[in-house]
Amino acid sequence: MTTTSAPALRFSQRREWASEQAIGFLMQQAVENRDCVSLAAGLVDPTTLPTEIVRETADEILADEAAARSALQYGTTPGSEPVRETLLHLLATQEGKSVEELGVGVDRLVVTTGSAQLLSIVAEMLFDPGDVCLVAAPTYFVFLGTLDGVGARAIPVETDEYGMRPDALEQTLQDLEAAGELERVKLVYLVSEFENPSGVSLAAERRPQVVELARRYSRSHRIHVLEDAAYRELRYDGEPLPSVWSHDTDHDTVILAQTFSKSFSPGLRVGFGVLPDDLVAPVIDRKGNEDFGSANFPQAVLQRAIESGRYAAHVDRLRASYRRKRDAMVAAAERHLDPLGVVRWRRPEGGLYLWIELPTHLQTGFESPLFQRASRVDGVMYVPGELCFAGDAATRRRHHARLSFGVQDESGIEEGVRRLASAIEHVLASATTGA
Repeated sequence: MTTTSAPALRFSQRREWASEQAIGFLMQQAVENRDCVSLAAGLVDPTTLPTEIVRETADEILADEAAARSALQYGTTPGSEPVRETLLHLLATQEGKSVEELGVGVDRLVVTTGSAQLLSIVAEMLFDPGDVCLVAAPTYFVFLGTLDGVGARAIPVETDEYGMRPDALEQTLQDLEAAGELERVKLVYLVSEFENPSGVSLAAERRPQVVELARRYSRSHRIHVLEDAAYRELRYDGEPLPSVWSHDTDHDTVILAQTFSKSFSPGLRVGFGVLPDDLVAPVIDRKGNEDFGSANFPQAVLQRAIESGRYAAHVDRLRASYRRKRDAMVAAAERHLDPLGVVRWRRPEGGLYLWIELPTHLQTGFESPLFQRASRVDGVMYVPGELCFAGDAATRRRHHARLSFGVQDESGIEEGVRRLASAIEHVLASATTGA
């Protein structure tokens, strides 16, 4: 009896574009190096998850026969209308306005399976292969993978301690126009609050400027701005800022993406988007092809938590907890990184991350001596900064790292930063001696 091997599997082009994502490697490293202190994981603190609130709200829903049947049934693709009404009121509170002053209704809101689904669907609806998305330098590396997955080109725009620079954005748009490629620009993507990975927020005066630039350079077609506001409720210092979306008075340019994964529970997988009118149908149509609508039961749990006031109380407790952990990482950086004399960093006002900059010759990538020393010998992990820069791989900056204080407790943060400092010190000494 003879056997023949199965014919080779032929994948789509999108499979190739989406291959070798860094998040998979980081997860593998975490599993294989269990003794490491992970400052890489962007997960939320498990001790802050709202187990009691979810138990209470779930019990209340299930005790009401009509509410239980509704929550356990299929929903609608854009999300339950009562849930979207609740989200609209929450958005108004965040913006410091009445619902009427927002200028949009529930027909502009779509509930998604976390904000990641909205980012993915928007990318699918806007980009053809070769189209351009302008992103901050650095930016959220998972979204760079999303862009790769649809064949889009991510072009970096310079940033500083106040976020994306409007002058750099305009120069990039002018350069693309001069090169005859302005018509390929479909989107400007930015994380407006406590950016992952840099921890900076887009300055208040820059927010309307970004909207105005997108409008002005929408020559042959509209250039949208995608505001990823995943961390807007995790502010520890200063006053909240109006969203970029709030400066789009016609509500036809900015797409607002928010999630409850950071402020409540990633396990519920609830996010939402506020869309320009002519993007609503395309996004809902595509979402309908994917899932017929996000799961009803988590929406019902979240709605009840918000309307009862338990969500707001939870966010207050969460901010207090993360503020302590942010302070612990800042203190650890002052104790262990500052004495090295070569590490630069900024104190974040919110979010979950500390972004560090090393000398240009001290690379941080997976194959670098620093990453190998840190993960294999000193027992600490971080996210290499080069993952967060778009553009040609040969020109990406390779001397930054993202540290997260989300998962570790205060003692773990202290130990992790101490170990990282030890690794940096060792690699610096080796470079000096030639060892």
